[in-house]
Amino acid sequence: MRLLFEIDTKDYKPDGTVCSRPSVRGIIVREGLLAMVYSRKYDYCKFPGGGIEPGETQKQALIREVREETGLHVVPESAVPFGYVHRVQKGLHEDQFVQDNFYYFCESDGSTSQCLDDYEAEEQFTLRWVSPQEAVHINRTHPHGSKDAHPQFPVMLDRENRVLELLTAQMPDRFAPLPEPPKEW
Repeated sequence: MRLLFEIDTKDYKPDGTVCSRPSVRGIIVREGLLAMVYSRKYDYCKFPGGGIEPGETQKQALIREVREETGLHVVPESAVPFGYVHRVQKGLHEDQFVQDNFYYFCESDGSTSQCLDDYEAEEQFTLRWVSPQEAVHINRTHPHGSKDAHPQFPVMLDRENRVLELLTAQMPDRFAPLPEPPKEW
């Protein structure tokens, strides 16, 4: 899979403890809109997905994570790699947090109820269909809680925004056009 970009905050101890947590993210487009996970508590949008468990393939994790966070069923044969983002930053409990986020285009053939873990339920994750531009706007202009309380948010949101911008730049015809601004009288 191709490297989309790297994020290295250089705010960590290079020779300290390391936590490596690869993850997968689903890019599901329907009628020009993206299926995004929206946090009602912290007011941000992210691609559905999460960590790959030991013994799981990327596609197995993709199917499980999208179903848990959104309730959408991913068609396994539809998963096509888009690329990955390599991220390194100071960890919450370790000196260094390293994460490769693997993004896949995929299709959904139905839905069921979400199965959120504790932090996802606490953040009130919900499925929201939005344009890439709307997701970037929310992530860049809305408050998301205290940076000190949630130091991972700025880096995570930067990652998601940059992927959203790559998608719209590389495939502008796949997404719904922005509505016309109101005309001044």
